[in-house]
Amino acid sequence: MSRTLVLVRHGQSEWNLKNLFTGWKDPGLTDKGVEEAKDAGRRLKAGGFSFDIAFTSELSRAQRTLTLMLEELGQTGLETIRDVALNERDYGDLSGLNKDDAREKWGEEQVHVWRRSYDTPPPGGESLKDTGARVWPYYIHDILPKVLAGGTVLVAAHGNSLRALVMALDGLTGEEIVGQEIATGVPIVYRLNADSTVAEKQVLEG
Repeated sequence: MSRTLVLVRHGQSEWNLKNLFTGWKDPGLTDKGVEEAKDAGRRLKAGGFSFDIAFTSELSRAQRTLTLMLEELGQTGLETIRDVALNERDYGDLSGLNKDDAREKWGEEQVHVWRRSYDTPPPGGESLKDTGARVWPYYIHDILPKVLAGGTVLVAAHGNSLRALVMALDGLTGEEIVGQEIATGVPIVYRLNADSTVAEKQVLEG
């Protein structure tokens, strides 16, 4: 019984590079992001991983990352489920703005609160807690049953949707998750017990 869950944040996007708030906007991957995705696939292949099903968001940067990983794994025909529940946090009025410009407009402290607090959303957007409120039920109802049935499941998503998942899996508080970063293109491997608790966690860094 495998009961393995692998989380991967998409490779660097064009807006990551430009220091813009992205959220539900849909820029593509940079050349570096493409390489990060391929490298993630190569690392998973070297680790002997073969997947039963994959989940990703409705945003193209996560979908492209997944496609590139599956090409490296030789699993291009893998069943894949796309769902808005795994989308990046919605940054609302900040979406598309340069982070430095936002600091000039609203002040360093306010922007820091919007970016890094657990439950304070930016104007018109979602907090990390709001993001979790859509990610956690989807995980419980759609992803977790596949893992507990003995599957090896791949999730390609975003920094904040994955932070919400990591928060639940690692049993972190709102204060603890605030300081956690999810690196682009670095697989995080969880092996679960039959009761859905974490037996083992491994980060496949280069």
